[in-house]
Amino acid sequence: MLDQTKKDQTSGLPTGATRFAEPGVPIIRGVNWGGFSALYWKEVRRFFKVQLQTVWAPSITTLLFLVIFTVAMGRGDRSVMGAPFADFIAPGLICMGMLQNAFANSSFSMLVGKIQGTIIDYLTPPLSVGELLAALVAASMTRAALVGFAVWLAMFIWPGVHVGVEHWWAVLWFGTMGAAMLSFLGVLTSIWAEKFDHAAAVTNFVVAPLALLSGTFYSIDRLAPTFQAISHANPFFYAISGFRYGFLGVADSPIIVGALVLLAINIGLALICYLLLKSGWKIKS
Repeated sequence: MLDQTKKDQTSGLPTGATRFAEPGVPIIRGVNWGGFSALYWKEVRRFFKVQLQTVWAPSITTLLFLVIFTVAMGRGDRSVMGAPFADFIAPGLICMGMLQNAFANSSFSMLVGKIQGTIIDYLTPPLSVGELLAALVAASMTRAALVGFAVWLAMFIWPGVHVGVEHWWAVLWFGTMGAAMLSFLGVLTSIWAEKFDHAAAVTNFVVAPLALLSGTFYSIDRLAPTFQAISHANPFFYAISGFRYGFLGVADSPIIVGALVLLAINIGLALICYLLLKSGWKIKS
């Protein structure tokens, strides 16, 4: 009897009793790397199971833009910013494909959970708001990187197109910042949207126009001053211009300014996503 009532000197509990944290006290201290990794790989495996649709199909679609503008329209002998037209638009097309697919991935995850009633799978695991957001964004950026690599590989073997890299730091920075920006925007969309039509509306009326009017197919130096100002207000422009600089070594905007603008936008979007997820707006009943 004395042994059974004997207290553990360090915890005050009977010997052999299970230790539980007090209500509101986290058991997992620091970063839950195991939970973060599990959610990240779950999201990666989700889109990779249908890689023909999520990776290779967007790559072929993006490559068709190159074929149309360089072959069908007969622009093979034109040059923009001192580079052949095909070499000029190739980096922009790679970046555009990365941005669009980063958004497509992150805007789908929680939205389908809300529609199918499985959103609880994102809310009940022992993950902090930051860990949940980081896993969703990291998975979307992984898809963007895979699509970008697939498009680059297709263009590398395409005749008449040169996609050699001159500044790796610019390719990595602007590719990462651009993919992160659209990943955060996709998370915001999945929080706000209540059905697939809402997400499709953002894709068709926000993401697609901003991507196509971002200087992918032209240099903004040839535009009227008013349209140049509008282009500078488009965050997609800085991602594509900086990404192109990594391949060609020339850009139609200050590289440092573009890098800082994208960094500031990502910090702002991350903060908004964090606060909305923490509040449970349109997620928790």
